[in-house]
Amino acid sequence: MRNMKGIVVQFRRSRHRIKEKHYLLDLGFQNRAEAKKAVGAKVAWKSSAGKVIQGKVSDAHGNKGLVRAIFESGLPGQAMATPVEGA
Repeated sequence: MRNMKGIVVQFRRSRHRIKEKHYLLDLGFQNRAEAKKAVGAKVAWKSSAGKVIQGKVSDAHGNKGLVRAIFESGLPGQAMATPVEGA
């Protein structure tokens, strides 16, 4: 899964709690079966200041091709709708 590019969609959350290190990513997959193939792939988010935060795709999310990723530390709120790349 080289050269993956996508965007940060949202925190993984429930009604009362946000999971700080878990994020939903849109990597351009069309369905759940395609998204399942990306499990285990590494992703990286880069800030405008040059800081890089590494993460790993953990599972598919829903039936429309989104994936869940767990990052080594939480991303800032400004990371929503910004790009991520396959590492």
